[in-house]
Amino acid sequence: MATVLLVEDDRMVRDALVRALRELGHVVFPVGTALDALRQAAEHEPDLVILDLGLPDLDGASALRMLRGHSDVPVIVATARADEPSIVRLLNDGADDYVVKPFSSAQLAARMNALLRRSSRGGADATEQSELTVGELCIGLAQRRATLAGKTLALSRREFDLLAYLAERQGRVVTRRELVEAVWHEHPYMGHDQTIDVHMSWLRRKLGESASRPRYLHTVRGVGLKLEAPR
Repeated sequence: MATVLLVEDDRMVRDALVRALRELGHVVFPVGTALDALRQAAEHEPDLVILDLGLPDLDGASALRMLRGHSDVPVIVATARADEPSIVRLLNDGADDYVVKPFSSAQLAARMNALLRRSSRGGADATEQSELTVGELCIGLAQRRATLAGKTLALSRREFDLLAYLAERQGRVVTRRELVEAVWHEHPYMGHDQTIDVHMSWLRRKLGESASRPRYLHTVRGVGLKLEAPR
């Protein structure tokens, strides 16, 4: 059971999703505007947010960026656009996942479960090893906090999970299939290369490096990715 903030302005769609989510045992806070969503997120600290982009008072992408300003709660965006540039922009704005309208309640439930499993597993893993160190990069699993040379890195939930997964396997090449299945929980692997590349680009920027001049994050062409300390 999870606490879900549902942001959808279409009353019929909202009511149908509320029924479906409550039948699955979730606690649902339904709202129809971006401003109500931001208030509810601050008051109730939900486990997950389902955010429709077509809101009457504020563009959904803007609401997502505002939400990310104070919370790393997992967010699934509901969008009518499936083209790659639009999806990349949503991920860049801070979405953890997305569903394209029209979507079934079963599809939404599967994506919710994947995000919630990852969140709970992150807490369980943290009890086994509290901190990882790779050169000047320190990753606190329990606190979900990463620092580089003592400076805190502003990472999204997905960026942190990706960095922590690679750090736990530092020096080892991790395939893209393994990353998608372990970090994104997508089975089977459906070629999420663009998604991985986007998140790796964000991480490199925050680590002060680039794909052409890597320090920590290295691409092994035709094989995968690895994280290791600079030499």
